[in-house]
Amino acid sequence: MAHVLVIDGHPDPRSLTARLAESYAAGAGNDAVALVLRDLDFDLTLRTGYRTPQDLEPDLARAQELLEWADHVAVFTPLWWGSVPALLKGFFDRTLERGWAFRYKENGMPEGLLSGRTGRLAVTSDSPGWYLPFVGDSTVKQVKGRTMEFCGIKPTKLTRYADVRGRSEADIAAWIREAADLGAADAARPARAGVVRPLARVS
Repeated sequence: MAHVLVIDGHPDPRSLTARLAESYAAGAGNDAVALVLRDLDFDLTLRTGYRTPQDLEPDLARAQELLEWADHVAVFTPLWWGSVPALLKGFFDRTLERGWAFRYKENGMPEGLLSGRTGRLAVTSDSPGWYLPFVGDSTVKQVKGRTMEFCGIKPTKLTRYADVRGRSEADIAAWIREAADLGAADAARPARAGVVRPLARVS
């Protein structure tokens, strides 16, 4: 069984994104840990880029431990202004440190240091699914390609929950059930072989 880390990037616990993340984590079972970003205490801003060090708060240090522990990382986010909430972007900026999540080789090419992990990106949006690729799908490109896969978390599969405003309660309930099924399927993947885990048990 894979160790699954579920990152809930929505600021509102009442949101559909939060409900989907919770259902996915429940489906993944005992080998899943939910990292609910709205419950963490950290500065969202990378104050000087990488010019000067910025110490990690305890919650972010714990997040790095969980990323090291995980075999599979699932990120749940809404699409806001062609991007993600500041909460999730700040988490990425602060936690995915250069030299820890990625590095640049001597030839200038980037290398992801979280390799060996698979991923899933789940995106909610009011826009219809057909429209987003037509206008560039910037949220998916940013999170899936230029963040998760850039850091070595690949392949990362995409799950889209689109046209949320037009959905019935029956549709929403079906999505919630689907998220649990996806969590169970992702957790059923084999764990990384030969990995010494920093956390023997995470709760």
